[in-house]
Amino acid sequence: MKALYRKYRPCKLSEVVGQEQVTKVLGNSLKQGKVSHAYLFIGPRGTGKTSVARIFAHEVNGFKYELEDDYVDIVEIDGASNRGIDNIRELREKAAIAPTSGKYKIYIIDEVHMLTKEAFNALLKTLEEPPTHVIFIMATTDAYKVPVTITSRAQTYTFKLADAATMLAHLRKIADAEDIKIADDALQIIVRRGGGSFRDSLSLLDQISTLSSEEITKELVVSAMGLPEDEKIAELLAEYINGNVVKITTLLKDLLSSGVKPETLAEEMIAQIIAEPKPELLPLLAKLPEVKAPFPEAKLLVALAIGSRQLEPDFSGDGVASARRYGRSAPHTSVGSSRKVGPQFPDNPVSEYTPKANKSDGAPLRQDTDVTPSIYSSDANTNLTFDWSSFAEKVQSMNDAVYSQLMKTAHEMVGEVLHIYPEKKIVKTILSRDNNKRLLAEAAGGIKIEIHEAGEKPSNAEKDEILSKISDIMGGEVQNDGGGNPFGE
Repeated sequence: MKALYRKYRPCKLSEVVGQEQVTKVLGNSLKQGKVSHAYLFIGPRGTGKTSVARIFAHEVNGFKYELEDDYVDIVEIDGASNRGIDNIRELREKAAIAPTSGKYKIYIIDEVHMLTKEAFNALLKTLEEPPTHVIFIMATTDAYKVPVTITSRAQTYTFKLADAATMLAHLRKIADAEDIKIADDALQIIVRRGGGSFRDSLSLLDQISTLSSEEITKELVVSAMGLPEDEKIAELLAEYINGNVVKITTLLKDLLSSGVKPETLAEEMIAQIIAEPKPELLPLLAKLPEVKAPFPEAKLLVALAIGSRQLEPDFSGDGVASARRYGRSAPHTSVGSSRKVGPQFPDNPVSEYTPKANKSDGAPLRQDTDVTPSIYSSDANTNLTFDWSSFAEKVQSMNDAVYSQLMKTAHEMVGEVLHIYPEKKIVKTILSRDNNKRLLAEAAGGIKIEIHEAGEKPSNAEKDEILSKISDIMGGEVQNDGGGNPFGE
């Protein structure tokens, strides 16, 4: 029994689904008799590049196309296993021989980007001076690896991943033809997991078609494919926005223990974020593609737990902390303490300004008095409390470039001096320039600032709460390498 993706492989240009931008142009060129000597088909896997190449090769020669036929004038070459210069030299020698039964001798080179540099140079010679009876159809998933000397001598056609509506209709048509009873919401899961690839989507449909003799439901597909429920993913993303690390780790442990792979979890979260993008989820979207071997579980935990610190985390477990825009604030430090702040992981900003008692008359100020917080203020013991968050936002409003470098530093407030510890030498060089030092001093309200050598650490850095919690979860000590990454990468 044939696999569905082979059984329903198109045999005519008119049967190709979702690539009208290609098939229409090729069809018109056949009608007008305007055929090029070289074509380059580019696009993701499973979008029909090889199928269209075969169809076009048959139609340009007037051959009837059957999936199992074999014409001596149509030669298919796998670029991955025939990638050397000797293979291309042999091709050139055979190309000089006139076709046997058709008008053209056609070479279909799949995965052409796998050819060696020397092989490309040998192929280029033939493309520059092609025999009139030869047509090259090259296909690749990695167009950027094909030398421009090759692409400039070929007509290039781009194949696209199918949109969800097109793929759903295509799968429904095939399911009905094969008498596969499957619910629409179950088909939608296959569409999503197939990622717009016809071959991948049909392979998935083939795989789950035997799950039940009755209607195949969404629940059956989720269970068979080891997928998390959409509601669980949505809940995980919501807790990420809330910054609730305790709930994040609980949900994550439950999902992983149920057999869901971390890579699958990352893929499903990416799909949900792209479907409903939110600014506060963009930092997570940037980290999820990194969830892969080695240690995919750890990388996923770090992406969710540490990443949520950028959204003002709440360790109380109630998830009531409000999310802040990524990169808009950084932690504060009080006199008498110092705190190392990794450049990627802003900590809790200072709480809202609360007016303090007026010592002159002993009467407390009203709590609703309109008082604008300053960069720094005195506490009850006349110690200076520095508001790093306000300072950083002030710097950003004055100069984005300086702000971006400032975020690559740690800091501590000792007495009335703000000590800044750059991560790298270039950061120190930039921040130490006279105009930038003046800008920092102005943003800090004139307090003294000292910029230390790159790599130097604050004198009394507190233990990182997030890394401590991750250590507890993972059952061991998690070392901070100074850049906020517990895995030293």
